[in-house]
Amino acid sequence: MGKPISRREALKSLASGVAAGAIAHVVPLGAAERAHKLIEAQRSSGIKYAPKFFSVHQYKTLQALCDAIIPPDEQSGGAVEAGAPEFIDLLTSENPDFQLKLGGGIMWLDAASTDRFGQTYLACTADQQKHMLDSIAYRKNSANDPGVSQGVDFFSFLRHFTADGFFTSKIGIAYLGYVGNTFLSEFPGCPPVPET
Repeated sequence: MGKPISRREALKSLASGVAAGAIAHVVPLGAAERAHKLIEAQRSSGIKYAPKFFSVHQYKTLQALCDAIIPPDEQSGGAVEAGAPEFIDLLTSENPDFQLKLGGGIMWLDAASTDRFGQTYLACTADQQKHMLDSIAYRKNSANDPGVSQGVDFFSFLRHFTADGFFTSKIGIAYLGYVGNTFLSEFPGCPPVPET
């Protein structure tokens, strides 16, 4: 059997259409480009990003969640380095539907963490945080425990939004190896399929 595919590789294959010009899952490409330009301008000015919608605690929670969704690895930086939390906050500040889904979702996550472990998500241990995310990572979990259905919806939306923020950033586009529309004088063909 071949090497198992990593979560990052699965996201890469799903997001390659985004870099090729398709509409992202949550955010249209034009809005994503504008958001990343604003984020880059602020980062290059040396001014620390101040959340536009989320409270300081919610924003730190958002950063932790983005890092859990697309962590850095040996191939590239993760969602936080790519500016996904800033991207999400900036676009959420201008969209009441996103505010309801994400603001409410982070409040739900903190409340559920407090119910289970006596503290907010950020104050939980790494194992407790993993347990919380595992409970909301799969739609089938809401069938077994209807109490997590809001968390499942929230985390699904946040994963898509984080992937949009990552794969439309310079880091994400470089990770995909997307070079834009280029002319090929010849087509080298597909790479050989490895034998199993």
